[in-house]
Amino acid sequence: MFQVAVPMAVLLVLVLCKKIPVIGGKINLALVITGALTLLLSGMYNPELWIAAWFDGLNRLSWIIALSIAGSLFAEISLRLGTIDTIIGAMTAKFGRHPRILIVCILLALTIAGSLLGDAIAAATVIGMLTIGILVSMNLSYEKISAIIVMGACVGSIMPPMTQALALASSLVNTPADPVINIGYVTVSITFVLVAIYCAFFLIRKENVPGANDTVVIKFSDQTAGQILRNNWKSLIPLLFLILVVLLRTVPIPYISFDLGPTILKNLVYTNADGIYTSLYDWLTGTTILSGLTNGIVLSIVCAIAVSFFFPVVYKNAGNILRESFSKVKMTVLLQICCAFMLGSFYIAGSVDAVSAFAQGLNSNVLKIGGAAAMILIGMLTGSQSTSQNVVFSFFGPALVAFGVDATHAAVAGAHLASAGQGLPPADLTTFVVVGIVASQFGRKVDPLKSMFYSMPMCICMAVIGLIFLYLPA
Repeated sequence: MFQVAVPMAVLLVLVLCKKIPVIGGKINLALVITGALTLLLSGMYNPELWIAAWFDGLNRLSWIIALSIAGSLFAEISLRLGTIDTIIGAMTAKFGRHPRILIVCILLALTIAGSLLGDAIAAATVIGMLTIGILVSMNLSYEKISAIIVMGACVGSIMPPMTQALALASSLVNTPADPVINIGYVTVSITFVLVAIYCAFFLIRKENVPGANDTVVIKFSDQTAGQILRNNWKSLIPLLFLILVVLLRTVPIPYISFDLGPTILKNLVYTNADGIYTSLYDWLTGTTILSGLTNGIVLSIVCAIAVSFFFPVVYKNAGNILRESFSKVKMTVLLQICCAFMLGSFYIAGSVDAVSAFAQGLNSNVLKIGGAAAMILIGMLTGSQSTSQNVVFSFFGPALVAFGVDATHAAVAGAHLASAGQGLPPADLTTFVVVGIVASQFGRKVDPLKSMFYSMPMCICMAVIGLIFLYLPA
C-alpha cells in the first residue's frame, strides 16, 4: 500500500498547499506528478513504460473525453437554439420564489438522469450542463454548483430500477437481483432525501433566488412557465430526442428498445485490405483511444447533435459553434489527459492490484473495514462504481458471504460502498470532469478539492449505509 498511500498524500499536499512555488494548487501538474511518483516508487524508470501508462489511461478515459467534447458541443448548440434559456425561464417562473424547492427539483432531474444513463459522469455531463446556468443565476459559488451536480448524478447512478450498481453487486455474489434492488429503493431514497436536505438548507440560502446574480440574464421573466414552453417548444426538440434515444437504449421494451448510435455504426460496413467486411463500429472498438467514440451515451449525444443541424441557426453557424464549444472544453480535456496519466500509472504500476491484495490479506472485521476502504478508494480514483466492484468486490463480496454475511446484504453494501467513492476528495474523477465543464462554460477558475468537500456528506451517507449492511445479522 506504500505505493498508493504516498502518491495520494503528495497529491493532497500539492492541491491544498497553494503557496508551494510553481506547482502549488495546480491540479493538472499535481495529477501528472502523482502519476510520475507512482511509477518511480514502483521502480519503473523506462520512458516507454511511462508512455504506455499514459496511453492506457487515455484508453480507459477515452469515452469520458469523447463525452466531454460531445457534451460541450451539445451544450453550445442548446445555447444557440435557446434550449437553456427555455429551461431556465420555465424553472424560474415555476419555482423562482422558492429556491430550495428549485434545488430539490434539479437534484431530482439529475437523479433520474443518473438512473437512466447508469453512470454519474454521463448524467452530470448531459443534464448537469443544462442546469449550470440557473444555478449560476442563483449566485451560488462554482464549487457548490459542481458539488450539487455531482451529488445528484451520483445518487442517480445507483437509483433503481435501472441500477447497474445493485445488479452488478448481485451478480458478483451470485444472488438474485430483485431483493437487492427492492432494498435499494429504500436506501437510495434515504440518501436522496438526506442529500436534498443538505443542499436545500446548508448550500442554499433564502437570497439564492434565480436572478440574484445579475451577470446572468434570465429571459422570458414576464411569462408563466406554460407560456414559455408553448412559445419555445421547438428549442427543446434536440433535448427531447436525446431523452427518447436514452430511454430506448436503457428501458427494456419488447420490439421497440434499441441502441440507435451503435446500430447506425454497425450498419456502416467497408471492405478492408484483406477483403474482409468490417463495420465502422468494430473498427472503432478495436482502435486504442478511438474506442471511446463507440460508447452508447456518447453516440446518443452525437445523434441529438445531428438532429439539431436541421435548425438553420445551427447549420448556418456550424463553424462558430464548433470553435466556441472546443474553446470552452479544452481545459476540461487537458485535465482529463493529465488524469489519464495518473490513472494509467496506477494500473501499470500495480497500485490497483495492491489495494486488492491489501483487502485480500485481511480477516473478519478487519476484512470488512479494509475491503470497504479499498472499494471507496478505487471508486474515487476511477470515478466509477463499476470499476470498484469489478476490481475489489469480485473477491471481497464472496469473502463476505464466506464469513457469514447474507448475500443480499453483501450486495447492497458493495453497491453503496463503490458509489461512496464518487465525489470523495482528494482525487475524485467525477468531480474533475464536472468542475471542468462548469469552468469552461463560464471561464472561471473552480477549485475541485473544495467542491469534493462539499460532496462529502453524500459520500459519508453512502459509506454508512454500506457499513450498516455489512454488519446486519444474516
